[in-house]
Amino acid sequence: MTDDIELDKTLVDIAQRARAAGRKLAKASSGRKNEALQLMANSLRAETGMLLEGNQKDLERARKAGLSSAMIDRLTLTKGRIEAMAVGLEEIIKLPDPVGEVMKMWKRPNGLRIGKARVPIGVIGFIYESRPNVTVDAAGLCVKSGNAIILRGGSEAIESNSTIANVIAASLGRSGLPQDCVQLIRSTDRAAVGLMLTLDRYIDLIIPRGGKSLVKLVVDNSTIPVIMHYEGICHTYVDEFADLGMAETICMNAKVQRPGVCNAMETLLVHSRVAEEFLPGLWDSMTGAGVEIRGCDKTRKILPKAAAATEDDWRTEYLDLILSVKVVESIDEAIEHITEYGSAHSDAIVTENYGRAQKFLEEVDSSAVFVNASTRFNDGFEFGLGAEIGISTNRLHCRGPMGLEELTTTKYIVYGSGQIRQ
Repeated sequence: MTDDIELDKTLVDIAQRARAAGRKLAKASSGRKNEALQLMANSLRAETGMLLEGNQKDLERARKAGLSSAMIDRLTLTKGRIEAMAVGLEEIIKLPDPVGEVMKMWKRPNGLRIGKARVPIGVIGFIYESRPNVTVDAAGLCVKSGNAIILRGGSEAIESNSTIANVIAASLGRSGLPQDCVQLIRSTDRAAVGLMLTLDRYIDLIIPRGGKSLVKLVVDNSTIPVIMHYEGICHTYVDEFADLGMAETICMNAKVQRPGVCNAMETLLVHSRVAEEFLPGLWDSMTGAGVEIRGCDKTRKILPKAAAATEDDWRTEYLDLILSVKVVESIDEAIEHITEYGSAHSDAIVTENYGRAQKFLEEVDSSAVFVNASTRFNDGFEFGLGAEIGISTNRLHCRGPMGLEELTTTKYIVYGSGQIRQ
């Protein structure tokens, strides 16, 4: 009981300091915020050795705990990934500061001039798993958009996240911004998440980023609004009018390039008119890359060595080198399958037919819909947002990668000259 009380006090203290720091950050100039981001980027490069050392401790513990290869890949830092984190911060610097942007103005008959302006959301609570690079992305986006952020990473990445948080805090201090605008909950006690979700007096928004069980836990227990996606059951549909060489390249990238992420393809849909020509070559490429293929009855007639797909397979986010394959008779059947089994995350069509492409874009209701491109592009950095704090499949506030604009809300600004309401 004493430990619970102490943890509660610690979290309330963190949240109170975040609220105070956020008010100061919201008034900071773009120049000051950009200076802080550049200091962060420089420090990440300078402290690469220290970051790798902390990450190695996490990796050793993860291997002993028997974490999957996909989880270990998410957890791993390399010199290249650290450099990418720094570049991501520098990309955020180049982007326009959304805070204070007046989106539109109009004049009423009584002379009032009314406008809508972007403002920071306030304090963001960010709960996430495994990927320490996300710590940097989230901190950078929140600093630029004027939001304080409270980070609660997974216990498997505690050493990596703590080291990164120390680098960020030092950089903020040197820039003159309050260090408390980016704070990490350093307790690995699972109770910290539950307590954090009740701090609605101080935290304005919760963003969970991780597996379905984590997201469900957050949604079920939070007294604070939540923006999230549950899972990424992403599809690629190879149409009868597809360039099959292009289709194979896209499918290989979508499944194999990094299978343990939310925008990786989990189900492939192939039109029956090209299935016999397309699937054998794809089988060779996929199985050569270590992919297990699970197919429908029509698929298995073409690929007899494929395992039988079950109903559960169509609803599964594997996050691994496993692919479900279904042969369909029409684009309508493909769209119906995506509607029934998809998670509204990322879905793609490969086709040379303009009408088919437009139909797919119009009828597939996902956060990002692609024509002749890999679902792996549903990413803040790839979309030119600098980075992302998460990908939302919510219908309110924002959908897709959450960048700077998605981390703002709006307020009305009204200019008068003595008007009173009659």
